Amino acid sequence: MRVKRGNVLKNRHRKILKFAKGFRGSKSTLFIAANQAVIQSWRNMYRDRRKRKRDFRRLWIARINAACRANGMTYSSFMNGMKKADVLLNRKSLSELAIKDPAAFDGLLKLAKDKLAAAAK
Repeated sequence: MRVKRGNVLKNRHRKILKFAKGFRGSKSTLFIAANQAVIQSWRNMYRDRRKRKRDFRRLWIARINAACRANGMTYSSFMNGMKKADVLLNRKSLSELAIKDPAAFDGLLKLAKDKLAAAAK
């Protein structure tokens, strides 16, 4: 006895081609090419959702470092001073402060320098 699949194959193909809408060339029209492209895109999406978090952290650190070096301090010594001063600001908010409110960031730099100097004595 043979198995009658009905609309199963057509529905599966339609679902994949719907996901592939907007892809270039045959990747949006031919099932096999579309299926491979969709699987690859899902793999990239999964990986890049995690990578985005790393990329933003690197960006924030680079911005904080640039603001610190403009005032004669390194990123690592600034973060060490902040930890000793018990300032619990994350890197995202420190980065925003460095860009949008340099006066407040200079105050934090001074606080970190003072704590480092006090710890060195």
